[in-house]
Amino acid sequence: MSLSWVRTFCRQLPGATEEMKWEKLAFCIDGKIFAILSLEPLSLEPLSLENHDVMLCFKCPPEAFGELTELPGIIQAPYFARRQWVALEPTAALPRHQLAPLLRTSYELVLAKLPRYRQAQLRGATAPPAAES
Repeated sequence: MSLSWVRTFCRQLPGATEEMKWEKLAFCIDGKIFAILSLEPLSLEPLSLENHDVMLCFKCPPEAFGELTELPGIIQAPYFARRQWVALEPTAALPRHQLAPLLRTSYELVLAKLPRYRQAQLRGATAPPAAES
């Protein structure tokens, strides 16, 4: 996985923006984060409570959370695990064809929490007209 590929993929999602948060690059929809990417070189040391360096974090559905964290190099995201976020360690090797749908799902999970009119705008549908007073 290349950092530039992740940036390109996330930025092409409708309404996605980049913001710096916690010295990491956060990909957001209307200010809500769906993925966090580390831009700094990471330690290849195993993760510990003192070392939270991860390459990429993203949200996943509750039913996939357990399955993903059983894979080598994927852990519960520090500080975000209670919300079903996973993190890829620097040694994780997910090919693009596996990572792309996971990032897309993270985007869709966050999109689903936005107001319906905004979801419709981002999905390219026309929002219903405002009710007249």
